Amino acid sequence: MTTKNNPSHTLTISKEEMQQYGYKIIDHIVDHFETQNSKKPVALATREEMDLLLTESIPDQPSPANEVLDFVMNQVIPNSNIVSHPKSYSFVPGPNNYISVMADTIATGFNIFSGGWAASPAAAELEIVTMNWLLEIFGFPTKKGGGIFTSGGSMANLTALVTARRIKCGDDFSKAIIYLSDQAHSSNIKAIKVIGFKKEQIRIIPTDIEFKISLNKLKNIIAKDRLEGLQPFCIIASAGTTNTGTVDPLDEIADICQNENMWMHIDGAYGGAAILAQNGKKLLKGIERADSLTVDPHKWFFQPYEIGCLLVKNHSWLSSTFSEKPEYLRDIEGNESEINFYDHGIQLTRRFRALKFYMSLKTFGLSSFKEAITYNINLAEQTEALLRKSVLWEITSPATLGIINFRYHPIGQKLSENELDHINQTISKKITHSKEALLVTTVLQGQVVLRMCLINPRTTIEDIKNTLKQCEMYGEEELKQVSNTYP
Repeated sequence: MTTKNNPSHTLTISKEEMQQYGYKIIDHIVDHFETQNSKKPVALATREEMDLLLTESIPDQPSPANEVLDFVMNQVIPNSNIVSHPKSYSFVPGPNNYISVMADTIATGFNIFSGGWAASPAAAELEIVTMNWLLEIFGFPTKKGGGIFTSGGSMANLTALVTARRIKCGDDFSKAIIYLSDQAHSSNIKAIKVIGFKKEQIRIIPTDIEFKISLNKLKNIIAKDRLEGLQPFCIIASAGTTNTGTVDPLDEIADICQNENMWMHIDGAYGGAAILAQNGKKLLKGIERADSLTVDPHKWFFQPYEIGCLLVKNHSWLSSTFSEKPEYLRDIEGNESEINFYDHGIQLTRRFRALKFYMSLKTFGLSSFKEAITYNINLAEQTEALLRKSVLWEITSPATLGIINFRYHPIGQKLSENELDHINQTISKKITHSKEALLVTTVLQGQVVLRMCLINPRTTIEDIKNTLKQCEMYGEEELKQVSNTYP
């Protein structure tokens, strides 16, 4: 695109064009926030359909900016799920907020480099400030503790485990053993493999009937590994599993780590933020005893993607693990109080993630976040009560930190497990294909079950009642198809 006084090689447009273009985009975003509840949350398309719609050759010549924008708004955005929709119940929804969206726009528009102090003292300072807020929220020491914002929980877990390996094992980790439950998030296994551990160095501990890690089995396996001359060095505990919201017995695991001189990492990417609700805080008792803790602000702190976070008891653990001193950075090292966050994690080039967290907390206040999280926990408990009053539903895992698992299982119907699995899988398939709600299944104790993750403060009990009514209709349809259903 070439405009007056703006040759194409400068990659610029005029002030008037920038304003018009920007206003148009803001109008689209505002309209999305105002109308998303009335839209269908699910987008379905095959690879073939997307190839047909979007595949094209490299555009050598310019196109009018508004035409490109219109194409994106008409073809790309509508073919994406609305993860902030009140009826987006699956995986972990993304109910962000407008203030944080605009903060991300500022951070991107000014293209602020948030890797080192010299590039942006204010960006580094805001990361220190907001990190200290989180340290205080989770009971970590604010003077000695520290942390870093990452792209998400996966990178936070990876950063934590690299740190734990260096602190506890040094350069030789050939005999090191790490422990986690069968309900731990898959990002932990991925991180363990990425940092060089072999399959035989990973211990997957079975969970009990409540999906908590079995402490007796954990102790037995640690003792056995010690007797075999191995080095138990880290336990990963879950503070809100993705499947059920379950919290492992954190205090008891902390005692084991203390007695065994092991690193305690808590993956609180999903459930950590529940500490802001009184009933959530009780479940998370002992979280402050971790050596490292992952939390995910783009989940239950209502931030846009991407912002994860790692907190540690001692900030020097991070700098001693990740600090490198290449020649091209020697003039900008500063003093020890001027933190270069590229020394605290894997990334050198980092976007200004702290800004959205800072601006939304300042704008709404922590009390609003506490109210939202409390509302979500109570909503899941209301949903459980609703399901228990029905003859059609069976609770497979009760409401815990905003997550509930259940299945269609009418009282009095003699159905095999295979038939029940088929019916519930079909309910999920039909409601998703209706695009009215995103409700998918998981597997608990060998059973296919429906799972609701209710962390959207805009979801109402009426939304849930309407969804359950639709599910019951599909369940009844499938019941009639099952042979020998009725006595």
